[in-house]
Amino acid sequence: MALPQEQSGTINTVMTNYCANKVPVEYQNQMRVKFKIRGNSVTLYEERPAFFRENEWVDISVAQFRYNPENKNWTLYCADRNSRWHVYYDIDPNPDFNRLLDEVEEDPTGIFWG
Repeated sequence: MALPQEQSGTINTVMTNYCANKVPVEYQNQMRVKFKIRGNSVTLYEERPAFFRENEWVDISVAQFRYNPENKNWTLYCADRNSRWHVYYDIDPNPDFNRLLDEVEEDPTGIFWG
C-alpha cells in the first residue's frame, strides 16, 4: 500500500530538503544522503564511493520510517550491520514525521550516524 497522497507530498518535501542540506557541497564527492519511498516506508540512506571501484557508489542504510494508516502513526526503525531493520525503541510511534526525523538527526544513541 502506498503512502496517502497528503503524506506523500509532505514527506517528499521534508526529505528532499533534509537530504539537500545534510552534507556540505565540498564533501558531496565523498558522501551523499538520499531517501526512497516504497509503499508505506521511507528509507534514509547514505551513499559513499565504493572501495577500489571508480565511479561506483554503495548505499548504507541509516533509518527507516514506516507509516501505519490505521492509527496514522510513524514508527522509526534502525538498521543492523546486515541492513536488517529493527524497531528503534527510544521513541514511541508518532503522527509527527518530523519528530522522528529530529531523533535521527540528534542520534542520541549513535545508532544512525555512528
